[in-house]
Amino acid sequence: MTVELTQTRPAAIKVEHVSRWYGNVVAVNDISFEVGPGVTGLLGPNGAGKTTLLHMIAGLLAPSAGDVRVEGERAWKNPGMYRRVGLVPERETVYPFLTGREFAVANASLQALPDPEEAAARALALVELEDVADRRIGTYSKGMRQRIKMAAALVHDPSVLVLDEPFNGMDPRQRLHMFELLRSMAEQGRTVLLSSHILEEVERMAESVLVIYAGRLAASGDFRSIRRLMTDRPHVFHVRSTDDRRLAAALLELDCVFGVELDGKSLVVRTSDLGQFTREIPRVARGHDISLHELRPTDDSLESVFAYLVGR
Repeated sequence: MTVELTQTRPAAIKVEHVSRWYGNVVAVNDISFEVGPGVTGLLGPNGAGKTTLLHMIAGLLAPSAGDVRVEGERAWKNPGMYRRVGLVPERETVYPFLTGREFAVANASLQALPDPEEAAARALALVELEDVADRRIGTYSKGMRQRIKMAAALVHDPSVLVLDEPFNGMDPRQRLHMFELLRSMAEQGRTVLLSSHILEEVERMAESVLVIYAGRLAASGDFRSIRRLMTDRPHVFHVRSTDDRRLAAALLELDCVFGVELDGKSLVVRTSDLGQFTREIPRVARGHDISLHELRPTDDSLESVFAYLVGR
């Protein structure tokens, strides 16, 4: 069951019952959603189908079934769409023998812009690469190569940005600058769809989110509401203390605890409310004169979060 939350923004990207398979392998399975102006995060673990989905939105891959439209036009076999779309792919798509400036100018020329040099200079300034613009890309760090890909995507001032893991390799200062740049572009009315497997990155940038797991859409809509679902899912903790048996009995009195098990080395606690449990267990331990040695979540990976959302 997919968790869906209301969206009121006009759709710049519309995906209707889209699937993509490779032989017997289903990469994307009957996904539908709409994305409007602002920043929308595409969140999911590695291998969830995010890149396949973005490639279909960018017109690089045909859906096996369903329909993908960008600003009302079909994405597949529609070169004119690229006048309005900027793409940053996850894979390296830069030429090491070109300078950053040459790469940006080449992309501006491919867009048939009236002044490719001026457009390239503007894009390089946006991503803070003016000082190294005349160095060959082969000498760039990973973070700099990510930024030159971003410059190429921005050179024609697109209204829709499709970004696949755009912050890989960037240092904290570069990431902060990119966060601010994309947020400002969203405030100007552009549509930014970015994928990440890092929950915290999406949390800092996006007001809405699409959660993909195993090729399926697990949740979509307002980020805060989905984040609350992620936090309130059942959790399992391993606890070690000076008296596990007495602590187990005390924890069973909490409304948020629905299971306790002694495994010989530690206490396994199942809770329905992460926040309440982490607030209450120190109080319970103190009240029974018990010292806590370890409090460790065992199912805190993104995969477990997404699996829970898929199961709802």
